Amino acid sequence: MSTIKNILMNLPEVAGPTQKKLPFKEKAKWTIIMLVAFFVLGMIPLYGMAESALGHFEQLQQILASQFGTIISLGIGPIVTAAIVLQLLNGSGIVKFDTTTSDGKRFYQGVQKTLAFFFVVFESFIFVYLGGFVPEGVPGTAEYTYFQFLLIGQLILGGLLIIFMDEVVSKWGIGSGIGLFIVGGVSKELVWRAFSPLTPEGEEMLIGHVWQFFQAAAGGDIQVATLAVTAIGATLIIFAMAVYLQSMKIEIPLSFGRVRGQGVRWPLKFIYTSVIPVILVAALFANFQLWAGLLDSDILGDPEATEPGEQGIIGFLSPPGGQYGLLGEIVQVGFFSINPIIFLQAFVYTLLMALGCMAFSYFWAHTAGMDAKSQAKQMMSSGLQIPGFRKDQRVLERLLARYINPLAIMSGFTVGFLAAFADMLGALSQGTGILLAVMIIYKIYEEIAKDHMMDMHPALRKFME
Repeated sequence: MSTIKNILMNLPEVAGPTQKKLPFKEKAKWTIIMLVAFFVLGMIPLYGMAESALGHFEQLQQILASQFGTIISLGIGPIVTAAIVLQLLNGSGIVKFDTTTSDGKRFYQGVQKTLAFFFVVFESFIFVYLGGFVPEGVPGTAEYTYFQFLLIGQLILGGLLIIFMDEVVSKWGIGSGIGLFIVGGVSKELVWRAFSPLTPEGEEMLIGHVWQFFQAAAGGDIQVATLAVTAIGATLIIFAMAVYLQSMKIEIPLSFGRVRGQGVRWPLKFIYTSVIPVILVAALFANFQLWAGLLDSDILGDPEATEPGEQGIIGFLSPPGGQYGLLGEIVQVGFFSINPIIFLQAFVYTLLMALGCMAFSYFWAHTAGMDAKSQAKQMMSSGLQIPGFRKDQRVLERLLARYINPLAIMSGFTVGFLAAFADMLGALSQGTGILLAVMIIYKIYEEIAKDHMMDMHPALRKFME
């Protein structure tokens, strides 16, 4: 057992910086390099692929930070799936990890990376052998088998590159690779759908909704113009709601034990566990939809079905309404003309998203060092205590538990509900993706403002202020 533990604690990894605090320029450089590398990898097609059966899963690419049919088709799927499995195992008590110690954290990270490696290999085989990516050649021939293994090898290579690129950003850049890649994919989709001057083959309307509005208005097509305005307005609404929720916080008054009269206010954000629960739940739903498409299961349902009620279970794990969302569907056909099953799907999807985020938020808070005990220990090490009480970690822990546990549950439920609501507004990109992007960017902004303000160029520093 000790040998296995030593192996897990010493897996290949990206070496961290030797200095304690990296300059902002250095972090910004590595962040930009990894983002450019991500976009470049997303343009390299899989060699030896005849066709892809995953074209109808385009909406999942933002959540998984992937580009189906390219070398990074797996995206962050293996990393997030490994995190979900560990969360469930640790939360249920089947496996216990002590993340309060340095060795415990390294062991936890080692297990998570091993699971991520496993899911890279496993998903690569699944994507190819279940027909997600069809190799060139005739089935049963040596050429076909050769291209099968060639595709699997490329998928494994891309999956491993994403894992190590995530480590580079986490250790050398700003934020995390998972967040950066999601922001990159969502931003590209937003810009494309808002301002693209191109016209899809066989259609007359431009792709960009801004130009589409003027084109439809000039042509007297009120419905298309309304849908374009609705999509743009929904996007702005999601941005505003995400920023507002990020700014909400609770401040706990604390004092310095050795300095009388001096104190601080320790902030606890309302969105306590940030975007992690949404990433986990959205990725979990995405995995179910991919499995349904690959397995062609009657139980899971058919993701390609267009009529309400024909999708089976999968219909309740994805936002109803198609490209323009439920709001767009109402604009197109009218409220009373919509199939009632769509409203049932909307209700179940919202409920599952909210409850799922609530559960993962609670688990994450208690496994990522954000629980009351860990926070109390951190405060005590900084010399802080509750005014009017003796310096005792247990007292501080009991006070924090009154805030942290409800915050973890309430924030998880709220952000899950908001993500589902955003999905049904019919924004320029998937609502969950926009919500994640805004919250991740806000978090990166806070990290930069907190740690690297003085390292910036004066003009950039003035902008950040």
